[in-house]
Amino acid sequence: MRLFSFMFAIGLILASPFSAIAESPTHDVVFEVTSGSKEEWHAALGNVENLLKALGDDSVRVEVVGHSDGLMMMTEKNLSERMKQLTKHKISFAACENTMRKKNVSKEELLPFVTTVDSGVAEVVRKQKSGWSYIKGDA
Repeated sequence: MRLFSFMFAIGLILASPFSAIAESPTHDVVFEVTSGSKEEWHAALGNVENLLKALGDDSVRVEVVGHSDGLMMMTEKNLSERMKQLTKHKISFAACENTMRKKNVSKEELLPFVTTVDSGVAEVVRKQKSGWSYIKGDA
């Protein structure tokens, strides 16, 4: 009986709200990039890197969505290595198919690790509805 009481007490402790403190919370963040400025693309990537440093790899998941003039960030060869390194840390990059059609950009022109979404704006809205934090990735 004492063993059962002890195990029951341990179970209550593990199921209590205090046990959640020991777990790292996950922060889901969507960055929206709409600018064609390479300077602003670098600033957006710097913000992503700073977020990783501050909150830690294990607690952050980020999607960078490029649409409008920000789509070209997803094709920029000079950013390729920096962006590829970020994909190793739960960072993903998504290009807007609407903008791709408008600007005549093919999937083959995107950096190899970039995925596509039907609509950049809709992707941001879907992420926010799912509880993701929103950051404007450019000025």
